[in-house]
Amino acid sequence: MATKKFTTEEMDQIKVLRDQNRVKTQEFGKIEMEMVLARQHYDNLIEMKKKLITEYENIQKEEKDLVEQLNKKYGSGTVDLDSGEFTPSN
Repeated sequence: MATKKFTTEEMDQIKVLRDQNRVKTQEFGKIEMEMVLARQHYDNLIEMKKKLITEYENIQKEEKDLVEQLNKKYGSGTVDLDSGEFTPSN
């Protein structure tokens, strides 16, 4: 069987398509890497949020404990945080 040769134009078309496929494959790879990095960043944000929630809950508990302690000592009422004056409730 005799071999046949593609024309220059046909070879150019094949090379263009091969190059376009290579570029698209590289672009897909870049997108996948960006998605991996985005997932890692998202996971880090979730961990930071969990830590902040725990810290916030601890602050709320400390505040509640302090209010209970001050209510035992002074009774219920209001305090002026600027002057430190306490006004008992009736």
